Amino acid sequence: MADCPDETTTLIRNNPTKIRHGRLYLAVFSAVLGNLNFGFALVFPSPVIPHLKNGDDPRLHMDIHQISWFGSIFTLGAAVGGLSAMVLNDRVGRKMSIMLSGVPSVAGLLVMGSAQNFWMLLWGRFLTGIAGGITSGSIPVYVSEISHPSVRGALGSCPQITAVFGSLALYALGLILPWRWLAVAGEVPVIIMMILLCFMPTSPRYLIMKGNRAKAVKSLEWLRGPNSDYLTEFSKIERSINSQGAQWSDLKTPLYYKPILISVFMRFLQQMTGITPILVYLEPIFHKTDISLKPKYDAALVGVVRLISVAIAASLMDKAGRKALLFTSGFLMFIAMLSMTMYTHKTPCSQGNLTLTEGLKSAYGGSTAFDPMSLIPLISTMVIIFGYAMGWGPITWLLMSEILPLGARGVASGLCVGVSWITAFVLTQLFMPVVEAYGLFAPFLFFCVVSVVNIIFTAKCVPETKGRSLEEIENYFKTGRSFTIHDP
Repeated sequence: MADCPDETTTLIRNNPTKIRHGRLYLAVFSAVLGNLNFGFALVFPSPVIPHLKNGDDPRLHMDIHQISWFGSIFTLGAAVGGLSAMVLNDRVGRKMSIMLSGVPSVAGLLVMGSAQNFWMLLWGRFLTGIAGGITSGSIPVYVSEISHPSVRGALGSCPQITAVFGSLALYALGLILPWRWLAVAGEVPVIIMMILLCFMPTSPRYLIMKGNRAKAVKSLEWLRGPNSDYLTEFSKIERSINSQGAQWSDLKTPLYYKPILISVFMRFLQQMTGITPILVYLEPIFHKTDISLKPKYDAALVGVVRLISVAIAASLMDKAGRKALLFTSGFLMFIAMLSMTMYTHKTPCSQGNLTLTEGLKSAYGGSTAFDPMSLIPLISTMVIIFGYAMGWGPITWLLMSEILPLGARGVASGLCVGVSWITAFVLTQLFMPVVEAYGLFAPFLFFCVVSVVNIIFTAKCVPETKGRSLEEIENYFKTGRSFTIHDP
C-alpha cells in the first residue's frame, strides 16, 4: 500500500511550529490599559485649568505659580513611582507592580473629582503621578519580556499608543464633560486593567529568575500556544539568565553600564524635548498665540494627530528600524520647534484668555479677515507631536525594555523612569514662569537645540535592535562586536 511506511520513510516529521499571538495580544492589552490612564492623567490640567480659571468657585482659582504646581506635581509623583518600581519590579514582579499602580490612580482621581480646594487638587495629581511612574517603569518591561521577537517592536510601541489614546480621550471628553466628571471617567480603564490582569500570566523571565521553572514553562506555553516551539525558547531564556547574576561589581562591565547609560540618557533627552510641558499646557499655549480656532478644539485636533503618528510608528517599528525612526523624529521636531520659535519671537503673546483674533474682533465690533499665518502655531505643534510620537516617544520606552540587562532590568528601569520624571518636573515647573517672563519663544528655542542633540546622540550611541531577541541584544553588549548568540 502506498501509505505503508518503508525503510526510507521519515519516522518523525518536523512540522513548522505554529505560534499563536492571540493570547499575547490580550495580555499586552490588559497591561497597557495602565498607560491609557497614565496619558489621561498626564494632560488632565490642559482642559481643566481654563475651567477653574473661569469657574464660580473662588477656592479653586489659581495664580501662575499655583498653575505651575498643578501642572508639574504629577511628574514629581511619577518620579516617586518610578523609583518605587525599582523595588516592586524585582520583589513582586512586573504584572503585580502594574496592578498595584491602580491603587494610587483610583485614589488620586477620586480626590481630584471631589476637590474643594487647591490642596486636594495637588494631592490628587501627585497620587496619579505615582501611579504613572509605576506603570512607566513596569509596563514596558512586562510587554518586552512576554513578547515574541517578531512582534516585539510593534507591541513595544503599544504603551505609547495607549498613553496617546488616553490623552486624546481626555481632550475629547473635555469638550463635553464638566471637569469633575473627567476625573470620574478616568477610573474606568484602571478598574478594567486590574480585573483583566488577574487572568494574565506572569513574565516567564521573571519566573525563571525566581527559580519557578514549571510556572515559567506554563506561562510561555500560554503566550505562544501549545503547538509552538516554546520549549526551545524557554531553554534559550533559561541559559541566558543562568549565565548572569547582577552584582555591584558588574556595573564596571560593558554588558551593564553601556545599556544603562544609553537608557538613562534617552529618557533624559526624551523629556528635554519639552514634550511634557507642551502636552500639559497645550490649551494655555494656544491661548497665548494668535490662532483662529478655539484652544480646546486645537488641543483635541493635536491629540488626533498624535494618535495617528504613533500608529504609523508602530507599523514601521519592525520594518524601518528604531534608529531610522529616531532620526526622522528628531529632524521633524527640530524643524517644528524652529518654526514655533521664529513665530512666537515675532508675535507678541496674548495676555489673558482671549486670543489675539478675538481681541481684534471686539475692538472693531466685527469679524476680521482670516490670516493664514495664524495657523503656524497649530501646524508647528502638530508636527512636534507627530515627530515625537514617530520616534522619541515610543522608541525610548521600547529600547529601555530591550537593551537593559535582565539581571538589573527591574532596578535600572525604575532609575530611568525616575530620571525621566524628575527632568519633566523641573521643565513643567519652570515652563509657565519662563513664558510669562520672556515669552513662548524662549522655551521653544531651548527645545529646538535639544532636538539637534538628540539626532547626534542617536547617531553615536543608539544600537539598532530590530528583529533581535533579548538574548542577542545582551550578547551584543557583552561582546561589543555583533548581534550573534551561540547555542552550546
